Amino acid sequence: MKLKLSLKIVIALVSIVLLSHCSSKTENIPENIEVNHFVWKGLNAYYLWQNSKPDLADKRFNSQRALNNYLSGFPTPELLFENLLFRPTDRFSMIFNDYVALENAFQGITLNNGMEFGLVRYRTSSSNVFGYVRYVVPGSDASINGVTRGMIFNQIDGKQITDTNYGTLLSSNSYSIGLAEYNDGDPIATENSIQLTKSQLEENPVKIATVLDEGVDNKIGYLMYNQFSSSFDDELNAAFLTFKNDNISDLIVDLRYNGGGSVRTATYLGAMITGGFNGEIFSKQVWNEKVMAEFPEEDFLNRFTDKIDNGVVSENINSLNLSRVYFIVSGSTASASELVINSLRSYIDVFLVGTETVGKQVGSITLYDSDNLQKNGLNFNTQHNYALQPIVLEIANKDDQNEINGFVPGTTLPGVVLSEDYGNLGVLGERSDPLLDRTIRYMLTGERGTETSSRGLHSEEIYNSKLASPTSNNMYVELH
Repeated sequence: MKLKLSLKIVIALVSIVLLSHCSSKTENIPENIEVNHFVWKGLNAYYLWQNSKPDLADKRFNSQRALNNYLSGFPTPELLFENLLFRPTDRFSMIFNDYVALENAFQGITLNNGMEFGLVRYRTSSSNVFGYVRYVVPGSDASINGVTRGMIFNQIDGKQITDTNYGTLLSSNSYSIGLAEYNDGDPIATENSIQLTKSQLEENPVKIATVLDEGVDNKIGYLMYNQFSSSFDDELNAAFLTFKNDNISDLIVDLRYNGGGSVRTATYLGAMITGGFNGEIFSKQVWNEKVMAEFPEEDFLNRFTDKIDNGVVSENINSLNLSRVYFIVSGSTASASELVINSLRSYIDVFLVGTETVGKQVGSITLYDSDNLQKNGLNFNTQHNYALQPIVLEIANKDDQNEINGFVPGTTLPGVVLSEDYGNLGVLGERSDPLLDRTIRYMLTGERGTETSSRGLHSEEIYNSKLASPTSNNMYVELH
């Protein structure tokens, strides 16, 4: 996206509001509502549904004093922010009181013990919950203490996990997990436990990049990719160089645990998979009316490119020129992951194995308290650490398609429905992983069939550890 929003649009839009409709631009903003003023200003300028919220209208207040009076009616920025959102349509806008944690999360750095997990209801209980370990971050406390994929736990610090207490139990920086036997979805506690402690942890989202030999003519690239983080664009490109040098015949991209991230990185991934569409439309963005009126149509188009240029890395993209691709997906697959699937289906054959994705076709930006709402803007307020991550755009492919209810394998796109079997997760990157094995069988035989053996279909997953991150299920664009 080419928008140079940081200097032009906010100054123009905020000036319109505070000069044309307020009696004086220079009226003081009381210190106790400075953050509230920032919240209102940011949402007024950028919020996708600005026209649907009367309190965000440009002519809502006839003076700065009137706006101040309104803002003083909200004791916290969080309450104001929530009041100004277009619920229930908007499920994803967020406010943060610590932008440092948010910025770190965008780069894959979080307060984490390294155990990535999901929480699932007991098969025969409406309130009891158990955890299953999805994977472990190398070098983390969980890795050091022997946590492995497939472990089942049903207690935290000796207390049974339920659908009402898990948030409190897991919020501690240090806790023990009580291990359990799966027992067909009704876990039985063992006497074993593992103590875990959180620390600032950086995770490389390129979890696995390997080539699987399946007969003489089938060299299958397998990529497990867990976040669209621009800090690791070079690592992602290096994985595709490996695939390219090995002359793979097919590619499986595993996004089952990927909640999204950077739109720019998603565009790079699309170009790595294809390669023959340089300069053509990858996706289209729709912002609110004020933003759309400020810039030419071309500025709202993301186009395929043959080069990574993210401000840190500048290198040619390693493209595979594939005409088909297979994605492994789940109920944790969201935003930028769905964007790649959606955009590529306009150009090549796309196949899915897994379960229905989240359905998040909207994106956000980060806003800071300064004159132009960017961190490098004039009069950046250093008296607080608040930042906004509001939904500002809706995104579609070149054919104006998106899936607001998520992608369903075998329905939205060709594929096979299969959920993870919590009692038999297998090893990621190997055929013992049922989802990878089923994808390979589907790829080699075209057999869809109906999968009935997955016990995971009988249990409801209510939470996963990625949702604790400030960037959970977030798709964002970087302002320049």
